Formats: sequence, structure tokens, C-alpha cells
Amino acid sequence: MTTAPTLDALRGALGPAVLEMVDHLPGTMFCVKGADGRYLAVNPTFVERTNKRSRGDVVGRRAAELFVPELAERYEEQDARVLSSGKPLFNELELIRASGGPFRWHITAKMPLRDQAGRVVGIASMSQDVGEAAEDDPAMTSLGAVRAYIDAHLDQPVTSQDLARVAGCSVDTLERRLRRVFGRSPRQLVLSSRIDAAREMLTAKELTLAQIADRCGYSDQAAFNRTFTRLVGMPPGRYRRERRTQG
Repeated sequence: MTTAPTLDALRGALGPAVLEMVDHLPGTMFCVKGADGRYLAVNPTFVERTNKRSRGDVVGRRAAELFVPELAERYEEQDARVLSSGKPLFNELELIRASGGPFRWHITAKMPLRDQAGRVVGIASMSQDVGEAAEDDPAMTSLGAVRAYIDAHLDQPVTSQDLARVAGCSVDTLERRLRRVFGRSPRQLVLSSRIDAAREMLTAKELTLAQIADRCGYSDQAAFNRTFTRLVGMPPGRYRRERRTQG
């Protein structure tokens, strides 16, 4: 029977300066998990986003104890893929939310950690907040037409070529600009815009779920339900009930 790795056992895989360095990355959540899914190390931003007071309130817990259950289930599915394949995970767009906390868009990367024998014994994860703060970048004004185009065409297919034409640049240039300003690829920006619009409609408008799915560019309600649940952590109907109860 193998024992769960300790933080000391994983320091070699991380490098001597990493744990200290990530404490000074505002807006970036960092954590180390053992193969059993328990958090072994977290930075201050991670603690803040879980609505806990200290690292001691987080270390030793699993995702399901810190985040809304449906989102925690997705995080753990990602972990399982990394642990079983031994391959990193990059550029995952996802919402992160602790119970009672706000929804925030993040781009997540996860790396397998190996012991001296080459066995995968844990995961290091970083999630960069690409929420409202990213939209304060002055360079965003050059992409205003892109955002307006997406918002005006939520119910239609939108390609990177469409957005590049609106921005008056090549697809490669658009990709670089969007990643610098919004932290997202063109596809991810369209996806997050649709989900944000759906969340607003669910809260403020008397529309059926099928109508919202149609207005947000989904071919059917089932596809909308799957995508919304995967990214928001709960089905759209439940989201509507909870937001109206809170409001």
C-alpha cells in the first residue's frame, strides 16, 4: 500500500523557489494536490477564492469541500485525466466559485508531478483570473468592435475569421490581442460571452430555457444545458432559481 506524498516529497518536482514565488502572484490561484485529491499547498489567492481565512483551512481538504459541487466534480475529472495519462493540461477555460462566492472566469493549467522513480504522485495547478480586471486594460478599446460583434451575433455561428475581419487584422494578430487583453482565445471569448449572456437572461428575463438556448447560439436545449452545467457548475434551471432567491 502506497502512502500519500507529503509536500516535502513534492518539493523536488516543483523546484526550490516555486512555492515562495507563487505567493506573490495576485489574480493567480496556485495549488499542489496529492494523488488522493487533497490540497498539500496553496497560495494566498487560492485561499481568498475559497472564502476561507487561512491556508490551514484549505490544506488537507478536497475540491468538493471548498467549491460548489458540480464545479468541484469537473476539477476532479481534470485531475484524474492528468494523473492517469501523465500529461499536462493547458488552456482550460472554466468558472471557479466557492459556495456563496462570485463566479469568475479563469484559464487553468495543470502539470503532473513525479517522484524520483518517475511515478506521477501529484498535480500542480495554476488558474489565472481573466475576469473583469482584464477588461480594464486600455488596449481593450481596440477590441470593442469584436465584443460588440459577438454580442450582436450570439445566436449565430461566429468564427475567428469573422472576428479578425471585424478587428481589421489577421487571425494570428487577433489571437495575440485577445490573449493579452482578455486572457482568452477567440473561441473561448465567444463561449464565455454566450454563457455570461445566458446567466443574465436566466436572472432578468422571463424566457424559457429553450428560448435562451436559441438566443445564445445553441442548436438545442440539451446542448445548452450540458455546456452551461459544465462551465457554471449547475444546470440553468437551478441557476435561475438560486439567483432569484438571492435577489
